[in-house]
Amino acid sequence: MTWHSCMERRARRRLTVVLVRPSKYDDAGYVIRHWRGVLPSNTLACLHSLTEDLKNRSVLGQNLEIRIRIYDDTVQRIPLGRIIRSNRLPRNRTVVALVGVQSNQFPRAADLARRFREGGLQVLIGGFHVSGMLALFPEVSPEIKELLDLGVTVVKGEVEETWEEVLADALADRLKPIYDFLGRKPDLSDKPIPMIHRRYLKRFMTSNFGTIDCGRGCPYNCSFCTIINVQGHKVRFRSAEGLAGAIRANYRRHGIDYYFFTDDNFARNPCWRSVFEMLSRLRTEERIPVSFMIQVDTQSWKIPEFVQMASRAGCTQVFIGMESINPKNLRAAGKAQNKVQEYREMVAAWHEAKIATHVAYIIGFPFDTRESVSEDIDRLKRELGVEQASFFMLTPLPGSQDHARMVQAGEYMDPDLNSYDSFHETLQHPNFAPGAWYETYREAWRNFYSFDYMREVLAKAHKENYWNILRNFIWYKNSVHIEGGHPMIHGFFRIKSRTERRPGFAVESRWTHFRRRLRDVRGVVRQWVALLLEMEDLWLQTRKRSETELRLLSEVKRLREEVNRNLRAAELQIAYYRAKVHVPDLHVPSRLSLAFRDFNLSLAKRVTYSRADLREFWKRTWDSPRIRILLTPPHRLFLNLLRDAELMFLFAVAILRAED
Repeated sequence: MTWHSCMERRARRRLTVVLVRPSKYDDAGYVIRHWRGVLPSNTLACLHSLTEDLKNRSVLGQNLEIRIRIYDDTVQRIPLGRIIRSNRLPRNRTVVALVGVQSNQFPRAADLARRFREGGLQVLIGGFHVSGMLALFPEVSPEIKELLDLGVTVVKGEVEETWEEVLADALADRLKPIYDFLGRKPDLSDKPIPMIHRRYLKRFMTSNFGTIDCGRGCPYNCSFCTIINVQGHKVRFRSAEGLAGAIRANYRRHGIDYYFFTDDNFARNPCWRSVFEMLSRLRTEERIPVSFMIQVDTQSWKIPEFVQMASRAGCTQVFIGMESINPKNLRAAGKAQNKVQEYREMVAAWHEAKIATHVAYIIGFPFDTRESVSEDIDRLKRELGVEQASFFMLTPLPGSQDHARMVQAGEYMDPDLNSYDSFHETLQHPNFAPGAWYETYREAWRNFYSFDYMREVLAKAHKENYWNILRNFIWYKNSVHIEGGHPMIHGFFRIKSRTERRPGFAVESRWTHFRRRLRDVRGVVRQWVALLLEMEDLWLQTRKRSETELRLLSEVKRLREEVNRNLRAAELQIAYYRAKVHVPDLHVPSRLSLAFRDFNLSLAKRVTYSRADLREFWKRTWDSPRIRILLTPPHRLFLNLLRDAELMFLFAVAILRAED
């Protein structure tokens, strides 16, 4: 580098755009953060691609260097000090954007905004909470006014066509208190596609997973929804050609081949046909094995060719806004489009196309009771046969008609926005005593995701969907039963920073925090062992086996019923010979091989169809008096430990490779 170019570089101005997705606090005041997340933020990806586009086009000046930093509070600690220091040089400007802030994230976002403002940074905040509140109320609400008084800039609406204007104002230190873009809904057809950031995706469990919003807006009028009051009723969409380019580039650069298309209702995207056709061409002509999940309404299956084209395009799962199977509840929620009498036919249509169904179900509508909810969950399983369900407690989300009506009527709502996450009681329900509503919600999760029903789902699942469903079972059981929250918020393995605690909660001493976290981790480890053993047993009982294996297992089960115990080597050999009658090509192992089957992974996998005998052995062992445990023959303890370790290894290999 020459002296002239070095001096020229020093003379350039620098704008650092810091994009932050805030998390929320748990009930103990700690930031909810995980070692690995599940759902990457599409808003972060959108703002990153918009900023990158401005940078590449140099629209803010040729002599300006733009640096983009993205941080996700749910999977990483925000380096507050480093971000604040980046603004100290005279020619540097740093602007922090708190993006996609929902109501339950607002308290955490506000705390971050205060810290950044104390450091002298320009701060923007946008998302559904501020946009929805400013859209439905003529006066600025107290929590937003507090941020305005601190000098935080509030952005109302979408910024695809106005991001350049906002950043230009930030560069010139003339940010307005409020930017109102709600009436300027952007045309998405020619806007940059959300960009996959490889380093960011490494913080999530699956490296081949991405998110893209193909469109925004929804034509319906659900009273509990905030989408229509922020993104509008008219559906705006991205071009199929632009989406194809992004999917093609993501696959070739990063190996991304599975997407969650985050449209609130993909079926109402006017370009759904061209998008499906594009995805089909990528799969057949370019051999890009793209597959995806979409959100749809309960009437989408009636659209001519929609289900069939979705299947050919690579759709593996649909998230259906079912909400309730009580017609009175649906009328109360403004869901006139949902026809309960058609639900069974709807689910069957998706299943016929080999697409798994995942329904959203809200608990707490006016006609819900503890008994009716229990009956509804049983109907979801027995009558409709949906593979998955996500349960939510009815919440008057700021920005929804429900919230606006309750404010105007002066009805009680929880004043703490941190609770507006759909798994806290935020209003007084006439049919539930305090705490009973939440317990009913928890019972719904336990009832639906019982071992017997998960086994039934996996046994019926199409081979293409088997592993996606099983992985989701692990994610959901971890989120609800281990983390005590909701899958839409929780990832895997909580990280609790001692010093990052909500104002009003005491910061513990290092020793106190260490001891408490040690207890927490010990409990989590025990729960994870139980969860993995449960999932391993599900796999053993439902994994997709060859016809040869199925015939062999049939004979093994028949012999076990005859002798009522584990089979010995000679008896296992008899099972092989019986199976060979029907499958002549089956190789019959020697008795010696079968006697040492616990040391042979292939044999162990073939003849094991459940860990029920192992579960019973360990139950008897640990439930017995301590002296009896000491008298248990060491070789039995060793062999059963070996079998358990062997089966867990086989399960881990299978789930990582998804071979079966």
